[in-house]
Amino acid sequence: MSALPPEDDRTIMPPSGATGPGASSAQDNDSNVLQSGVRLGEFEVLSVIGSGGFGIVYLAYDHSLQRKVALKEYMPSSLAARSSLLHVTVKSERHAETFQAGMRSFINEARLLAQFDHPSLLKVYRFWEANGTAYMAMPFYQGLTLTQTLRGRETPPDEVWLRSLLAPLLDALETLHAEQCFHRDIAPDNILMLADDRPLLLDFGAARRAIGGMAQAFTVILKPGYAPIEQYADVATMQQGAWTDLYALASVVHFAITGRPPVPSVARIVSDPQIPLAKSAAGRYSDAFLQVIDRALCVKPQDRPQSVAEFRSLLGLQSAKAKEPPPIVRLQPKAPLAIQEFSSTDRKRPTNIHMRVIAMGAVLILAGAAVSFWLVTRDAAVPPASKVLPNSQLPPTEQTVQTTAQPAPAENALPVAKPVDPLKMLEEIIQARNTEHTVSISLDKRQVRIGKDALRFSIRSSKPGYVYLLMVGTDQSQFWLLFPNAIDKNNRISADRQLDLPRSNWRMDAAGPPGTDHFVAIVSESPRDFGHAGLKPNGPFSEFPLTAIMLPEKESLGMAPVFAGKVSCSENQTSICSELYGAEIFTIEEILTR
Repeated sequence: MSALPPEDDRTIMPPSGATGPGASSAQDNDSNVLQSGVRLGEFEVLSVIGSGGFGIVYLAYDHSLQRKVALKEYMPSSLAARSSLLHVTVKSERHAETFQAGMRSFINEARLLAQFDHPSLLKVYRFWEANGTAYMAMPFYQGLTLTQTLRGRETPPDEVWLRSLLAPLLDALETLHAEQCFHRDIAPDNILMLADDRPLLLDFGAARRAIGGMAQAFTVILKPGYAPIEQYADVATMQQGAWTDLYALASVVHFAITGRPPVPSVARIVSDPQIPLAKSAAGRYSDAFLQVIDRALCVKPQDRPQSVAEFRSLLGLQSAKAKEPPPIVRLQPKAPLAIQEFSSTDRKRPTNIHMRVIAMGAVLILAGAAVSFWLVTRDAAVPPASKVLPNSQLPPTEQTVQTTAQPAPAENALPVAKPVDPLKMLEEIIQARNTEHTVSISLDKRQVRIGKDALRFSIRSSKPGYVYLLMVGTDQSQFWLLFPNAIDKNNRISADRQLDLPRSNWRMDAAGPPGTDHFVAIVSESPRDFGHAGLKPNGPFSEFPLTAIMLPEKESLGMAPVFAGKVSCSENQTSICSELYGAEIFTIEEILTR
């Protein structure tokens, strides 16, 4: 099997001035590259930045937006060649399937990167197929790889520098992992250090892996020393996940400290010759820092930190969201609420949860007496029904947020029977579930420290469906539908696949008072609606207002639990509209710490 070059398809942008004669010589030596001056739509090729086994990267000019960009072309040189000025043709029909599989992965990688917008993730402006191949346009980054940066130093970096490197990379990985995306190719050569000392995580290498799995002429793409043991075997007991990327990231730190990667994981599985950093680098870095890195370098996946949040917490780092408190738009306690669905009887602020919505640089805080959670949403829009004005935009004599309209009373008001006991409602949901539909919950922490810990959990379902998450707070005075919400509407779950909540664009932090929060996760075979139970928008989330709603008689809704929602199927739905659902109840305790 032939070996791939070290930098086979990574998008590595050179330092300033590297696109001159050196780039031209690369162009002269490769008949597959596009010539300077060639136009691809609005993009004009200026020069070659670099080429590898699976792609060529050009410096190009975007005539539409009048800016320089990096233009990456899918060009697996061993499978295809340029048959004309632009067109790419497969060399042999027997390579056609492999070529197409690689191009699909190239497009999938571009599509994946295009949905993220993080300063430490490679950004894709656009991507398209043409001329028998595919392209993606990206910002033109200039800098050195982390390998080059470290080799240019006389001494290894100190702990402060390494922490400043890890913090943005962990934030970037957390963004990926929230969408069940894993990099699987983190190494010093795949991290670009920009002029402002910001690390940039480069390509996922998706095309290389797809082709490598189809043709024996290609090696399995693993970087010895950086790839954990689970990447060497595709078996159920060796699942890949966040812990896979954390092993590779810890290996990068090992390289920065010692000048070499760790011992390859396959050589450590029986008798581990790896010397822990806590010994080899003792005295140069804090013991706590070295021990955390060593833990992430454990051979067995279950022995490592299982999430970015856990790894960051062990390191004592803060996420970017925690470091950037946004400006606040305050609502006066007795002013009418800005959310139009609220009536005048609903003006009492939540007492068990605070909501904070970041929208166009402003934040809406729903304040109250006893607080259980901060549910934070980042870079999300306030629901269309809401209209929030900053105090600075209001007339001088009217420094409150005004309600634009009062809702009309419901035409089919439910009969009043007795006050709602929210915990009893959760139990009724569980009792009515389909016992053949298994829903399981994995908790990040069963106890969370008020003011310190975030709440995280995972949901797994034996059947596909729609996830709904209900919560009763510690003082049992509030009853929420937390998910789906105005920011995160994608509540589909596949059979036997894990859904991690909260996702990156909303968050739950323990904020008191001490006590137990009760949750029910419903996975319904068909979509459900909760409007009949009095559900009302409250910021990006929705609340069953216990102070205003009364429990209707069951005869008015059938025997289904009121707060399990009604099945809501569209007329053109092709699948059966099923009333069945699976559910699981779980609790998380909030505790005080000194």
